[in-house]
Amino acid sequence: MTATAHGDPRVHLDAAGLGSMPTAARAALIEWTRHEDRYGPHELEEYLDDVVHDELRARLTHLLRAPTDDTVLFTGSADAFATVVSRLPLGPDDRIWTTPYEGVANLTALYAVRDRTRCGLDVVPLRPDGDLDTEWMAAHIDDDVAFVSVTQVPAGCGIVNPVEAIGRILAPHRCLYAVDASYAVGQLPVDVTRTGCDLLTGDGWRFLRGPRFIGFAHVSRRLRETLAPPGIVPLVPPHGAAVVALSAALAEHRTDASDEALTAALRAAVEEAPGTELIVPGRLQSGILAFRHERMPAAHIRRRLAARGVDVRKTVAQETPLYRPGPGFTTAVRASVHQDSAPRDIERFGAALHEILAQEVPHPHLRPRTHRHVPNRRGTAPVRPALTLVGGA
Repeated sequence: MTATAHGDPRVHLDAAGLGSMPTAARAALIEWTRHEDRYGPHELEEYLDDVVHDELRARLTHLLRAPTDDTVLFTGSADAFATVVSRLPLGPDDRIWTTPYEGVANLTALYAVRDRTRCGLDVVPLRPDGDLDTEWMAAHIDDDVAFVSVTQVPAGCGIVNPVEAIGRILAPHRCLYAVDASYAVGQLPVDVTRTGCDLLTGDGWRFLRGPRFIGFAHVSRRLRETLAPPGIVPLVPPHGAAVVALSAALAEHRTDASDEALTAALRAAVEEAPGTELIVPGRLQSGILAFRHERMPAAHIRRRLAARGVDVRKTVAQETPLYRPGPGFTTAVRASVHQDSAPRDIERFGAALHEILAQEVPHPHLRPRTHRHVPNRRGTAPVRPALTLVGGA
């Protein structure tokens, strides 16, 4: 780890943005990048074909609990999603379901397919507590719904959406089911078989701690047949050295990485800091925690924590354009624990956060607030026209 000016290792609480690569993965990335630069791409391609692809396929199959040979490498989850969605054979009589927690990249791809095919695009409503309204889904699913996209954990907060329960609701129907596991895989169990999804996408550089610009997609046989020909082919494959490094990172990944005690300690540290407001919609939370301060901008908090050796991330509302937790929410601070996080990391984070905010807020009687979900009685505002908002939050 990089040392601070005081000689202490940095506290990395941004695995949701970019995980800290294991030593073996970083060494593999450097070695094979240099090797390709010196000898050209052919030896690296041979090594990938002879050794790495089989190893990585086996590790991804185990990680995702997916059938063998159903995983394709991409430069990232968003690339995989856009590649598949752009080729869906939809028409004006079809409908797509998305959710308020959909990320901006996937939402852009859905807008594009809507504009190309004239299909409908509906947003599944939320319950008053912020959970997806699965009862509404069960009551309204029919054969007009051709594609359903659900984010297991969104970018802007730590809610865990019930992807397995949704899969059971959708199973008897014709619709294809996609799950974005970018912020879930590596910190939560991901099970393609239990979820019953046709498409599951993920990034390799977050909780899996691989290099950037490599991701993957599980693609079911049913989806392959729907899109064939020519099958699922990425427009730009990931760099060979990144493939080697991701395989090395997965070799060191622990499937029991989730630590509820650390997550609880992280939340307590924020709750104890003066003037904070948690963004925790829904009943089930992951190792990602978002919060804001009633007076200090998120960017200032992030920079001041970084100056004290603690790395977190500033998020913006545009990352999940359809989700508005309440008036005035445009930015937030996001912290996330990972398999190498330790109690002392949370202690340093809590102490640094309290020091920063205590200097800003002179009134010690200010109590932290928890923002779970504020229903919008007027309905969620669409980002673009012609987006059908169904139900009511």
